[in-house]
Amino acid sequence: QVQLVESGGGSVQAGGSLRLSCKAPRMILSTFSGTDVEWYRQAPGKQREMVASITTGRVTNYPDSVKGRFTVSRDNGKRMVYLQMNSLKAEDTAVYYCHTTTPNYWGQGTQVTVPS
Repeated sequence: QVQLVESGGGSVQAGGSLRLSCKAPRMILSTFSGTDVEWYRQAPGKQREMVASITTGRVTNYPDSVKGRFTVSRDNGKRMVYLQMNSLKAEDTAVYYCHTTTPNYWGQGTQVTVPS
């Protein structure tokens, strides 16, 4: 069964913006509220890397490669996590995945393409 569903990917010109969404339709509210959530991405031929995380207390963390451009947020009532991506670059092209830490669930991914 699919536990996490990402959406919002697409193709956008360099400098543009996209907002990714991750929904946990089958997760009960207390479980979703009690888990940290992370966004990862994987480009062709490269390892999967974390690009954003948000804790249960809404503390966020980003690697230097996206800091200042990406913003993660969550709406526990809707069981949703969002990734706002601004000033997109060609190197942001990848499949983006949502991940909950407890339980350890992954989404199916959504493609983001920024043509060079």
